[in-house]
Amino acid sequence: MILFTRGNPAEEALPIGDIIDCANAVFRREGKILFQYGHYSGYAPLREWIAQRFGVLPERVLMGNSSMEFLSFVAALMMKPGDTVFVESPSYDRAITAMRRSGVRVVGIPLERDGVNVDLFKKALQRSVPKIFYLIPDFQNPSGVTTSLEKRKEIVRLAQDYGFYIVEDSPYRYLRYRGTALPTIRELMPDRVLHISSFSKILSPGMRVGFVLLPADLAPQFHKWSEDTYIHPVLPTEGIVNEYCRRGLLDQNIERLKALYRPRMEEMLSALAQYLRGVQYIEPDGGYFISIHLPGEVDGHSLWKHCRDFGIVLTDGRGFFPDGGGEHFLRLPFSALTPEEIEEGIRRLAKAIDHYRR
Repeated sequence: MILFTRGNPAEEALPIGDIIDCANAVFRREGKILFQYGHYSGYAPLREWIAQRFGVLPERVLMGNSSMEFLSFVAALMMKPGDTVFVESPSYDRAITAMRRSGVRVVGIPLERDGVNVDLFKKALQRSVPKIFYLIPDFQNPSGVTTSLEKRKEIVRLAQDYGFYIVEDSPYRYLRYRGTALPTIRELMPDRVLHISSFSKILSPGMRVGFVLLPADLAPQFHKWSEDTYIHPVLPTEGIVNEYCRRGLLDQNIERLKALYRPRMEEMLSALAQYLRGVQYIEPDGGYFISIHLPGEVDGHSLWKHCRDFGIVLTDGRGFFPDGGGEHFLRLPFSALTPEEIEEGIRRLAKAIDHYRR
């Protein structure tokens, strides 16, 4: 069975030996700190390392138990039931769920190959101004789309004109396999952007270490909310990550990951061109995912429901669309599959698609 479901790192991507070495060293040196109650904002040396890397003050850095956690912080501190939130459509399904749990109205802005449809964004703003706009501008989950510089600047201008905040989710940014990196939304407008990221995709998801770079006016209440929520995030894993980064291993690992994942992305693109002629798909420049849009004559729901009959497992595309639809959308992660599995999986997918053509 070939799994086209979650975007997991490949097992061989995890630098287990280095992680063990770092854990042994930092636990022996800092164990009395890491295994005791600590500061509610997270392990100070790691916050300082992140602050230096991003050119911000440490007070603007809040650590947490993965980046997903910060979405609940955003919902609790910045929104109330009935408020409006804009997201890309499709968008990360867990982010949509987190927002809806707080009772807000989640509105999807259709995504094009270079970011959201700006004309539809403007029309949506005329109907209702959101408290926040949540987006993943680099190698988006689930589509693989990267928002163009032109659209990044236009989104910033609209946020300034209408007064909403932007939540920029950036877990895949360092995994660029081709092309040139674009400035983050935060770099274009630091005073109204919450930049969320983590070490899950570039080191280890099991350690659950995430962080958010906060605007100055929001930082105090977010730090206080962290303290009142769980006293402090998990310190032992933050200590391991800090040791890893301070040894200069992170950037080396990122280059290793790019060398691992780039051929897998290229293999999937090659297989799609070979087996799925006439099917529209996004050609990403990095990240974990390629998305395809099935032709209208394909019964997408039946394809998803019975995909195991063809030796593959797919994710229900409807979860990525806040306003309904998604039956013809497929997210295809390539990160945890070998090139051989990718080629065979796409071949099986093509057979399944042909079977469910009406």
